[in-house]
Amino acid sequence: MEAECGGDPGARVVIRLYNQFGTESFSDMSLENGRARADVAMPQTPCLVWYYFLIHTSDGRTLYYGADSGEGKLEFNEPRAYQITVYDASFQTPRHWREGIVYQIFPDRFRRSSWEDFRARAQYHMEKGRFLRIHDRWDEDVCFTPAPGQQDYEPNDFFGGDINGIREKLGYLAGLGVTTIYLNPIFESSSNHRYDTADYHHIDPIFGSEEEFRALCAEAGELGIRIMLDGVFSHTGADSRYFDKFSRYEDVGAYEAEDSPYKNWYTFHGDRKHYECWWGFPSLPNVNELEPGYTAFIAGEQGVLSHWAGAGAKDWRLDVADELPDEFIRILRRRLKQNDPESVLLGEVWDDCSNKYGPEGRRGYVSGDELDSAMNYPFTEAMVAFFTGHSDAYALDHALQTLREHYPRPFFEACLNLISSHDIIRAATALSGAPDRNAVSRKLQAAYQPGEKDQQKGFRRLILAAALQVSLPGVPCVYYGDEAGMTGMSDPFNRATYPWGGENESVFSPYTALLAARRDSLALKRGLCRMGALSPEVYAVLRWLPDTGEYAAMFVNRAEREQSVTLRPGDMTQGPDGEGDVHLIRPMKETLTGEMLTPENGELRVTLPPLTARLYLGK
Repeated sequence: MEAECGGDPGARVVIRLYNQFGTESFSDMSLENGRARADVAMPQTPCLVWYYFLIHTSDGRTLYYGADSGEGKLEFNEPRAYQITVYDASFQTPRHWREGIVYQIFPDRFRRSSWEDFRARAQYHMEKGRFLRIHDRWDEDVCFTPAPGQQDYEPNDFFGGDINGIREKLGYLAGLGVTTIYLNPIFESSSNHRYDTADYHHIDPIFGSEEEFRALCAEAGELGIRIMLDGVFSHTGADSRYFDKFSRYEDVGAYEAEDSPYKNWYTFHGDRKHYECWWGFPSLPNVNELEPGYTAFIAGEQGVLSHWAGAGAKDWRLDVADELPDEFIRILRRRLKQNDPESVLLGEVWDDCSNKYGPEGRRGYVSGDELDSAMNYPFTEAMVAFFTGHSDAYALDHALQTLREHYPRPFFEACLNLISSHDIIRAATALSGAPDRNAVSRKLQAAYQPGEKDQQKGFRRLILAAALQVSLPGVPCVYYGDEAGMTGMSDPFNRATYPWGGENESVFSPYTALLAARRDSLALKRGLCRMGALSPEVYAVLRWLPDTGEYAAMFVNRAEREQSVTLRPGDMTQGPDGEGDVHLIRPMKETLTGEMLTPENGELRVTLPPLTARLYLGK
């Protein structure tokens, strides 16, 4: 470890280290050529360690040097501390995931194979006494107001997207370079989002049958595509066979009787009418994840995870992972890896996964025995802030470099880099300058339409975001329809139907070209990485493979004016790949325009038009 010595050759430099267990140490550092160095041992147990430097000057003063990331600065008081994440040295993440492309599908809205079958399958819920709203036309607007005669809005409108619709488009997805299809919940439920699970062993009839699902997994597998399921394990639906608040099932639900086999899954207060719910919603009773019967039901040898592994789906995304006990996540991971060592456990965590705390203390997401990956919302937020002018390229770099420093390399390279999802505003809308989703009502969101100029700017920024997404370490995730230029505010407006035949070609062509570059370039999939701001308006990423000489260089100019910049690999030294020389010699071809770029003295000099991305590939 090295720190600047404040220009005082007689200074004594000390490093202070302390960890989450309360252990603290001070070590003298040796001075060599005006710099200080020390070798320190890390704890054997996964944890967080923080450090900064004390500089005792020759005139008796004490200065401090530190920061939370990147280059530090001298302070007169205790500074911010750098973080070291200690993790299990054996931790690895599957290569097929790290080097792949994920396509997220909201099942009801991707593709409907048959309108007649949809109507027939919807009868299952109606016969159980559930009220559904059925859309006749695929291109109708989503519902966002209460149904006639109802007081509250319920997400009970269906378009009928189904398994066979996805099967019909597997060739399309394979052509995009997709290697994993992440499906939002598919199990029985009377809501279109299906996060209120009614039966973990039964695919919702509107979506299809288990036989059709097995066929989907098999056909996708033949094309090199894996299926990832959405595990909603922190709560069930009140209208489920396990809780059965409305007595729709032959099983004795926990709400119905004291002797229900599911009684201990839930927490009741007094009578059965009062129970713990997810965020206070009575329709979503919380479960006790570590209740032995529930744990075995989900992760036992014959449990839910194993059942669907047998059907062909071995990868899972954990809904609200930060509301699941660490021990439960570890149990899930062990079962997944027993079913398939190459399986992936992805967590919904909205913050920095390395230093998130909960009632149990620091969460162990990145320690090596829990998650393989997380939904990288910090990337999403930093990207949107940069492209909409709320931050600059230096702030973007700080956010990305901080994640890189905090995460174990196997975890960082496996993070799901998303620009849209079912829980946030569509990227094309967010990048057009949309208001904060939490600041406006559903009625105002439904009415929101950016001006034509702003919307076109949003589409252009979307391509910049996609260029950044495919160039960085991590797994690019396409939320269905983003490649087609779909727009929409937050839930439910971000869950419209895919516009088959009505794709926005000005978005579709460059977006899919960028995905193809990621699919075909080994430098983009597994290369070493340097990244950084070249100006407040321009960000660059350099990927390369030392053994083969293959490399890629990406530039995004978010400004509405031309920018001329020079990428010098020697200036981009932050991060684990910052040491050593990078030799840029051979000409490179640009992905979107076909133009050629030849390095000059090992540097890349480019002129970027307004709101432009350039991705150069060379061998």
